[in-house]
Amino acid sequence: MPKLAYLDCPTGIAGNMCLGALIDAGVPPTYLQDQLALLGINQEYQLRVESVNHQGQRATQVRVNLIAEKSSVNNDPTENKRHQLGHRHLPTIEKLIKQAQLPTRPTQWSLEIFRNLAVAEGAVHGIPPEQVHFHEVGATDAIVDIVGTCLGLNWLGIDQLYCSALPTGGGMVKAAHGILSVPVPAVLKLWEQRQVPVYHNGIDRELVTPTGVAIATTLVQTFGPPPAMTLQQIGLGAGTHQLPIPNILRLWIGEAVGSPDAADVPELETVIVLETQIDDLNPQAIGYTYDRLFEVGALDVFTQAIGMKKSRPGILLTVICHPEAVDGCETILFQETSTLGIRRSQQQRHALAREIRTIETPHGPVRIKVAWHQGRVINAQPEYEDCARLAQQQERPWQEIHQSAIQSWQQQAT
Repeated sequence: MPKLAYLDCPTGIAGNMCLGALIDAGVPPTYLQDQLALLGINQEYQLRVESVNHQGQRATQVRVNLIAEKSSVNNDPTENKRHQLGHRHLPTIEKLIKQAQLPTRPTQWSLEIFRNLAVAEGAVHGIPPEQVHFHEVGATDAIVDIVGTCLGLNWLGIDQLYCSALPTGGGMVKAAHGILSVPVPAVLKLWEQRQVPVYHNGIDRELVTPTGVAIATTLVQTFGPPPAMTLQQIGLGAGTHQLPIPNILRLWIGEAVGSPDAADVPELETVIVLETQIDDLNPQAIGYTYDRLFEVGALDVFTQAIGMKKSRPGILLTVICHPEAVDGCETILFQETSTLGIRRSQQQRHALAREIRTIETPHGPVRIKVAWHQGRVINAQPEYEDCARLAQQQERPWQEIHQSAIQSWQQQAT
């Protein structure tokens, strides 16, 4: 059964509240500390975990206490101060995460969260994501909160994450760019991008932080009521402030009710679309470029015939990949084609839940890719390579093997 988690956020969400809830649910603090040390910034902070009481309710609170004095690698006081404050650009943060050699899922999730945050901040300030100079959201504590949360979810084995509607909060807050209205611009932009349901709970404080909402809008499947689940565990993460109601994020953990098919929920994931036009490349190089792109993580590659300036025929080469594969795909495009520039955009991909099953056919075993939508199998396709292998071995038409596999699947599925 898929393992589900639900973020119940009556007083909002922040990165340290997520960490507190995960530790309260059983993630060992020592595991987080050891993994986070791989980022190479552990000399900048101390992780403090304690049990606190909010309105008579116990919860776990996590604080990332920054170390004011940090050893310097140069004598530039301006540069030293910048590092002490933890201000970093997106490429610097991505490099830290990629070089840390963390588990695969936390690495991918962390990169996606920071990329989405950069896109939102860039939209607010009117600059590309790579030029965003992170302040609060690029500081050391935010890196710890985001990467630590991804590590914790992976340690618990969470397959699908859900979240309640989020409170807007209100009032004003002091930030690096001055006094801002709550919700702050980056939070509003992230809400807009994911169409998050929001409401006012009567508390005029900053209840949702950019770090917290970036985690939710990137990793959560859907916002709203909790999914059908057998509840097994609750993790309670305390916020920093005392509020009129208990300032606690509640993490519900359990297994999906019914079969895996019934638990399926359409999944939105972040993908990057790379595009470039080419009109002066030997067509034989395109096939080779395809293979290289798939080797470095491209999800899909395709071309379209286009007309370019001076009526020259050309092609539009498009690559779809996850955020962490962008650098590798762009490197291949520059190395193997004649392009001088690549456009980059971020999109949400609606991906069906799927798995590979092996069935027996009259000709031998064939793998079938099965996909679900709303708890129902809507697509089942034999793997091309298996059909081709059997067709060659038995000297039969590929179409015959393929059709036989479909018939065998239909017979076994009924």
